[in-house]
Amino acid sequence: MKILITETGYLVESKDSPVIGHRYNLEDAVEGTAAQNKAFHALLQEYYKSGMYSYNSDNFADFKNQIKRHLGAGFEAYIYVEILKPVMGLGSLDRPVIRDAKKFEDIPEAIRKDENMKELIRGRLKSWSDYTKKERKNTIDNLIAEMTTAGVNSKKFNEILEGMGNDS
Repeated sequence: MKILITETGYLVESKDSPVIGHRYNLEDAVEGTAAQNKAFHALLQEYYKSGMYSYNSDNFADFKNQIKRHLGAGFEAYIYVEILKPVMGLGSLDRPVIRDAKKFEDIPEAIRKDENMKELIRGRLKSWSDYTKKERKNTIDNLIAEMTTAGVNSKKFNEILEGMGNDS
């Protein structure tokens, strides 16, 4: 059921209607839902257990991060090190400075293109809790497609898909 809360009450935006006397948990339809969260983590667990993925991961947390990077929203920002040359009279050693960048393109080109300096760039993955509903849907769709392509076909995987119906 989807409703819109207005100053004078609410408008039902789906074919279901709330039943008088029943209690409902209310979720913001713009943000990711609890159902999406449950489906994503169940799919991740099943994919990890299957071993049919091509990611090099030592543990489940690393596997989840790789899925978010490759199939999800990816990095929300970057952290890099810039080596500052000494300023006349203020010391004689190069000084490393940690910087933030919103986009990869915001990192100075000299650092992005230098093979040694590339080692000093790290992406900061977007947290699953910060994904929008649309980003979650896209990630789940990408995950299901990859799992299917990889040949995951377990009873649990099929149960998850059936439980999701068309509302992924």
